[in-house]
Amino acid sequence: MKRFSLILVLVSLGTFIGGCKEIVNKLAFHPDNINVIPENSLPDGIEEFSVETEDHIKIRGLYLPAKESDKVVIYFHGNAGNIYHRIPSLIQLRKFGVNVVGVSYRGYGKSEGEPTEDGVYLDGKATFDYVSKSLGFSHENIIVFGRSIGTTVAINTAQNKDIGGLILVTPLSSGKAHANAGSLSSVSSLAGDSFNNISKMNNIKAPVLVIHGTKDRVIPYSMGKEIFDAANTRKKLVTIEGAGHNNLHDVYGEEYWVPILNFLKSTLSS
Repeated sequence: MKRFSLILVLVSLGTFIGGCKEIVNKLAFHPDNINVIPENSLPDGIEEFSVETEDHIKIRGLYLPAKESDKVVIYFHGNAGNIYHRIPSLIQLRKFGVNVVGVSYRGYGKSEGEPTEDGVYLDGKATFDYVSKSLGFSHENIIVFGRSIGTTVAINTAQNKDIGGLILVTPLSSGKAHANAGSLSSVSSLAGDSFNNISKMNNIKAPVLVIHGTKDRVIPYSMGKEIFDAANTRKKLVTIEGAGHNNLHDVYGEEYWVPILNFLKSTLSS
């Protein structure tokens, strides 16, 4: 009887832990795999590519080559939509004279699978390997860019790599801290150690740029400051007074894009 009870407890615990992860993933990711752009309808100068992850999921991304540049920005987007919704941002980055790669995580856009925290980290690794091995960019010429939940993919991907730089826009410190800061504080314990960016910042070797608005109601400004404080490399924090989470690109365009351009110039010329 005692043996049966122990087995029951272990099974229940495993179900609880698995259930927690599933809940976290459901709350974290809001993929759109319907509103995509056919490959033959993409704007001029944008190419579509496919890459397979270590767990054999095929993900799709966009490549925007720039003439006479050996530098590249890898862009990891936020938790909703897909990479096709970020084409204006990708085009703006290319205007700064660098190649640009953006990817839809698993379950997003035309990519296979369903998004999970562990899965999007594998997507990040596969994208980085594609850029460095298939496209041939050296690590020191790669800038990794993360926006919102994409900062978790960016930080995880950039760990222990001698890359050109790391750009983090509205980063979160951890899943639990994010839950506590919002309407999910009563169930924050379910978040466990999910999306723990803080613990990984010690592994970042590259220069870091953090951008955050003071009126961000999705990911509080304090989290961006915490990420910035945790960085032990050359770093810069851009505080945009009055900016929220989703209006950085347009309402605060100059305050947002100029620091990114200056960071690219400083890191890629050093």
